[in-house]
Amino acid sequence: MCELLAMSSRRSSRLTFSLETLAAHSRPPGTQRDGWGAAFYLDNDVSLFREPTAASDSPLVRFLETQGPSTTLAISHIRHATRGAVALSNTQPFVRELAGRMHVFAHNGDLPGIERTGSLAFDRYHPVGTTDSEHAFCALLQRVHGLWDSTSRVPSLEERLSAVSRFAADLRNLGPANFLYADGDALFAHGDRRMQAATGKAAPPGLFLLSRRCADESECIRARGLSVAPGFREVLLIASVPLTDEKWRPLAQGELVAASAGRVLATKRADPKMAQEYRPR
Repeated sequence: MCELLAMSSRRSSRLTFSLETLAAHSRPPGTQRDGWGAAFYLDNDVSLFREPTAASDSPLVRFLETQGPSTTLAISHIRHATRGAVALSNTQPFVRELAGRMHVFAHNGDLPGIERTGSLAFDRYHPVGTTDSEHAFCALLQRVHGLWDSTSRVPSLEERLSAVSRFAADLRNLGPANFLYADGDALFAHGDRRMQAATGKAAPPGLFLLSRRCADESECIRARGLSVAPGFREVLLIASVPLTDEKWRPLAQGELVAASAGRVLATKRADPKMAQEYRPR
């Protein structure tokens, strides 16, 4: 399956990562990858890098590993193609403008029949490529479009969390729906199922979360294939698999996390007893 990684930091920090090393955490060495991408928020815009080739063959990846931009929010994706040709248009993350803000989306899983699902509309937004993931992004933008009725007002976090949570529930009915979504203000991470190496079957968890705080501005996070430059103070990492020996928290199936500036702001779970509960942190 594809691999997801996101960083949210209180202070602008340089996220340095080896895409090939990250992929090797959960896939055998030498397995073919079908593309890679990384999106870095810079003020009110996004710097997007994507290629429909294996990261191991890319000079651009080598450049980003040492010279990647400093950011407070980054989303990256490594593709293992299950639907759609190996092409730039099918390479994640996907980026669209809505209400004067750049929205970024990356998905891990399979959503067969999404384009024919009655609960997901594609009237306003249409995919450029042919992946189920981009169809999902278009459907998500359709869901939240009404909230962003003005470029001068950011919808409340509770409104956005509720809309994204309902959208995620519809996706789970189709198949594994792990995704990362950022709207220029907050990062939303939804955990579902993924193919587990031990069983070869789709099961939770689909995402893991690590929250770090430090008093020493000289501290640096380092892991196999990943580092966060000193000065972050507070940083949140979300990945398909744990990347360090620390205690990463697995997201429950159907759990949605909203984060900003390195902190979890709220969570929403799929458990019926908690489905209507908004829990600010």
